[in-house]
Amino acid sequence: MWRGDAYSPLIMRARNILVATLVGSGLSSGLLRCGTALALDNAAADSSVVIDAIAVPDQLKLDGVPAIPQSIADEVARYTEFRGASVLSWHPTERSMLMRTRFGNTSQAHVLAGPGMARQQITFLPDGINWAGYPRRRSDFMLVGADVGGSEFGQIYRLDFQTRDLTLLTDGKSRNGGAVWSWGGDVFMYTSTRRNGRDNDFYVMNPLDPASDRLLLERDGGGWGILGFSRDDKQVLFGRYISVESGELWLMNADGTNVRKIAPAEGRKVSYDGGVVLGDGATVLTSSDGGGEFTRLVLLDVATGVETPLTPEIPWDVEGYSVSTDQKLVAYAINEAGRSVLRLMDLERRLEIPLPGLPSGQIGGFSFRPNGRELSFVLNSARSPGEIWSVHVETGEVTRWTTAEGAMSTRDFVEPKLIEWKSFDGLSISGWLYAPDPGRHPGKRPVYISIHGGPEGQARPGFMGRMNYLINELGIAVIFPNVRGSTGFGRTFVSLDNGMKREDSVRDIGALLDWIKTQDNLDADRICVTGGSYGGYMTLASAVHYSDRIRCAISSVGISHFVTFLESTQAYRRDLRRVEYGDERDPEMRKFLHEISPLTRVDSMNVPMMIVQGANDPRVPVGESEQIVQSLKGRGIEVWYLLGLDEGHGFAKKDKSDFQFFATIEFLRRHLLN
Repeated sequence: MWRGDAYSPLIMRARNILVATLVGSGLSSGLLRCGTALALDNAAADSSVVIDAIAVPDQLKLDGVPAIPQSIADEVARYTEFRGASVLSWHPTERSMLMRTRFGNTSQAHVLAGPGMARQQITFLPDGINWAGYPRRRSDFMLVGADVGGSEFGQIYRLDFQTRDLTLLTDGKSRNGGAVWSWGGDVFMYTSTRRNGRDNDFYVMNPLDPASDRLLLERDGGGWGILGFSRDDKQVLFGRYISVESGELWLMNADGTNVRKIAPAEGRKVSYDGGVVLGDGATVLTSSDGGGEFTRLVLLDVATGVETPLTPEIPWDVEGYSVSTDQKLVAYAINEAGRSVLRLMDLERRLEIPLPGLPSGQIGGFSFRPNGRELSFVLNSARSPGEIWSVHVETGEVTRWTTAEGAMSTRDFVEPKLIEWKSFDGLSISGWLYAPDPGRHPGKRPVYISIHGGPEGQARPGFMGRMNYLINELGIAVIFPNVRGSTGFGRTFVSLDNGMKREDSVRDIGALLDWIKTQDNLDADRICVTGGSYGGYMTLASAVHYSDRIRCAISSVGISHFVTFLESTQAYRRDLRRVEYGDERDPEMRKFLHEISPLTRVDSMNVPMMIVQGANDPRVPVGESEQIVQSLKGRGIEVWYLLGLDEGHGFAKKDKSDFQFFATIEFLRRHLLN
């Protein structure tokens, strides 16, 4: 998510410039894949032209992509050099923390000794890390979670601070994660698909003795996760994710016995998010929609299953929370139309405690310092890529720990505007518009519609990073819609795209195209649609339905055929996706999924396409992009295909994400702006 300074050695000018006459993009693309600096602009395909071209990063395969001029990298470079930070773990006894940021091609763990102090990089894994954390009661080692090449088959390591030795604790092959420490700090529990590659079973281990690793409990399915130990370490709370609308909470003894479901009651469909066992284990604090529209903090009586709300019934979700070590305070955030509001509650008196004024933006990753009253959080806004802050909840002192870094000032970056439009059935749909400065870019502006993934996700106002180049320099208006099926707008709204209603969300994009026509500052004749994952499907589907209304489309790791997707996505997540999209094993649903899939209707797609894919993607496998690329090429549609051989569900390494953005700019210049 955050980027940095591995840029210059990867984008280099060629020393040997060749002169040739090239005809067609096939030869120029082939030369580019070989790393040559010779390229030919399409506009001058019949003459000898010499230009500098951006060198292609290692492990990036291109098909149909013309040479990307070096001038683009020169112009855009400073927009790619922003670097934010996130909190990984407080130190168990000192006022310091582990944080995650990037000082090379990947994000690594760093020790931050105090507010505003220098960071010390502590991990150096080739593909970066996913998470890291101290044990509860000691700081001579930490646990690290990482995978290889974006595969998401995470492994758990022990890193010893004195020797810097990295010891693999898991099997190196299965998918492992969700590590939770006991309060005693001598063991941790985690999930693994080691048994059969599909089910998330529970294991427990003393990390100082890897041979102590043992299977504690077998589970059926991939939606299981460990939430935490009770304070006496006698019980373990865990949960099962079924869908965005449905989940379960379970308890067991720490030895794996007395396993029982505690919520919801039979026949109820309730969504839960996390949980903390309080006091003697008779009560669990969790967030629940209670069968209503929005998520609230509740106290769950373990014996009866009765939920007592802690927060008022408001038309917004509680999106995260943290309980202090002594369990007297809970901090939580409210998602108000995409913006975050941080609140604090005294759990004993069940009273809200006023907090000092905090910087505005999107707040996340908050946690209490062990045995303290200091709460850390990460602030992200339109003008900041992510900074670590803390607030002392008793004194009110607010402290900035990091300052976001970049190669340019962000003070002129555009603040988003909330927009709304009516869809085909009268439903109100909203989104965020980042409009270029009319003084600098007068007249109707071309539009870039970026659709979020999920579909259980939400577009929220935050730092745009390199996307600001499109707005500030190219004068492109960027819209992030929250079509039906998005989270944050209530339980009913999130279910409106399920099963046979899948294409209703695509029709929301059609209604957005209608809305754009009514805007004086937006050009309805110059529109590009883009998105990743489920947003990639939405992009392809938009090209099916609205090729006569858009100029071009860019799909990243997108679903091209729901049946092949469901049959090839990793086994541990297959049933979870069937709940959302439908079960392809049912003949009627299989027929429907086939009929609505973009691959089936590729004859209706008549706009230039750019397709981006990671070869190791476990969620949307590479075949989804390969088959749509081949089908489009077979019809003579112009397709630019970027395949990251060491990437997964999107490009995580900076060299490839930079190249993807440079190629995107060239694609937009040719097909949207011209």
